[in-house]
Amino acid sequence: MLRNGTMHKRFFFCILLYVLTACHQQQATTGMKDLGILNNYVLVKDWPQLSPGYAMGPAVGIGLDSSQHIFIFSRAGREWKELMPVPSTFIRGKTILEIDSRTGQLINSWGDKFFVMPHGLTVDLQDNIWVTDVELQQVFKFSHEGKLLMSVGEAGVSGNDATHFNRPTGVAVAADGSFYVSDGYGNSRIVKFSPAGKFLFEWGRKGTDEGAFDIPHAIDLDDKGNVYVADRENHRIEIFDSSGKFIQQLEDKSFGHLCSIVFDKKERRIIAIDDMISLGVRHKGSDIILFDSAGSSFSRFGRSGHYNGPVCWYHDVAVDKEGNIYVVDLLGGKIQKFEKRNDLYR
Repeated sequence: MLRNGTMHKRFFFCILLYVLTACHQQQATTGMKDLGILNNYVLVKDWPQLSPGYAMGPAVGIGLDSSQHIFIFSRAGREWKELMPVPSTFIRGKTILEIDSRTGQLINSWGDKFFVMPHGLTVDLQDNIWVTDVELQQVFKFSHEGKLLMSVGEAGVSGNDATHFNRPTGVAVAADGSFYVSDGYGNSRIVKFSPAGKFLFEWGRKGTDEGAFDIPHAIDLDDKGNVYVADRENHRIEIFDSSGKFIQQLEDKSFGHLCSIVFDKKERRIIAIDDMISLGVRHKGSDIILFDSAGSSFSRFGRSGHYNGPVCWYHDVAVDKEGNIYVVDLLGGKIQKFEKRNDLYR
């Protein structure tokens, strides 16, 4: 009995040592400093001002045009329920909304009877609207007013080649008109296309090491053309140059699932959103996470602080020219605007 007890103690000690070592290695890998909770943003109440009784439904994508109008990609009441087949019919309601960022008033809406399961939205430098549909397996480019300009991928057919996606999640458009697609739920890759939609190259694979992904969920570019990927299930952001060469990763054991990211070109900082869950299904809330330009430190607000708001699942994020931050909440079917109060964070 004494021998067995001793062996059990040694076994427990070895497991404890392994866990502590792993935690230490993870913290050492990040090299980041947590600056704590940031309190220089305030949630704007009763915003936006949509029509009385209007139900936007689950909101999944957000971006801003050159006039600081907000574009929202909504599922217009459709839900994506886990372990249930995705609906195959087109959504009848308006799925793309244009909203004035200052007044919160609805300016325009379109996109009815076109999409099945909306996901990501991006506004390029020419104010074109790019979206992804994870059930149609396609990427679409529209004019500012909603005219279809380009579609990439075969409708309803998944694949892993130059002309097919497997539930693509997001788009990032370079200054020259070429674009990157994060692909996605079924594939674990980033694909680059020419401005005309011609396949150029790809990188990525399923995994946890550098250059690998576990659901690349969103994508953005900085002003140098570097590529930022929200690697959702790996709880990290990966950064690459324009050719797909790995540069850096940002991770911390306190992050939830990293759902989306935007590079704030004015402040030269990275803004990300996460989703903390327990038992694999229960959403505990989201944080907005702000990184410095070097990715060496971060701060946050939302779940970790007090903003007098509900428990949310932030799915996408955008920032305007004044530094105000906008998020779409998949749980509540709402948009939240966090107004910048001062310039405490750099």
